[in-house]
Amino acid sequence: MTGERTPDLARLPAEDVLRGIRMLLLDVDGVLTDGRIHFDPEGREYKSFHVRDAAGIAYWHRSGHLSGFLSGRGGHVVELRAKQLGIHEPILNRKDKGAAFGEMLTRQSLQAHQVAYVGDDILDLPVLRQVGFAVTVPEAPIEVRQAAHYTTVTAGGFGAAREVIDLLLQRKGLWDAIVQRGGSL
Repeated sequence: MTGERTPDLARLPAEDVLRGIRMLLLDVDGVLTDGRIHFDPEGREYKSFHVRDAAGIAYWHRSGHLSGFLSGRGGHVVELRAKQLGIHEPILNRKDKGAAFGEMLTRQSLQAHQVAYVGDDILDLPVLRQVGFAVTVPEAPIEVRQAAHYTTVTAGGFGAAREVIDLLLQRKGLWDAIVQRGGSL
């Protein structure tokens, strides 16, 4: 397809690191959404989430893996989405993402190299610099793209999380079984 970017796999971590990922941690605004926040006249906040990201998270969970949100913001709509998706660690309203990440590692009995994190801004750098698989989206600032092992082809809010999940499940050898089952258990 003309104009379609090809994924750059040159900076991916070693295969054993990717196979050892047990948790997928996602920023919300700019990763699961396109980063825009809409308000109605009463001040209620609205965001759009992509259905393919939700399906990917379901496949991730069905494959026996953990998930989390790590966001500097919160809000009812994000809490509701986390509950709908069965997110194991909805960490919201945390500006010090490095500290929040450390606390989550302790709660989940994980090491940093067992986590994949998708973030899109400077606030995400402390976590991106620690995890086994650091991912960002094409809209991220250059400093964030330089810190990441992988930049998605897909824009934030348009299936970027699904792209990461598919890549991880493929590297773990789990993707073909998911496709054969039509995504079901």
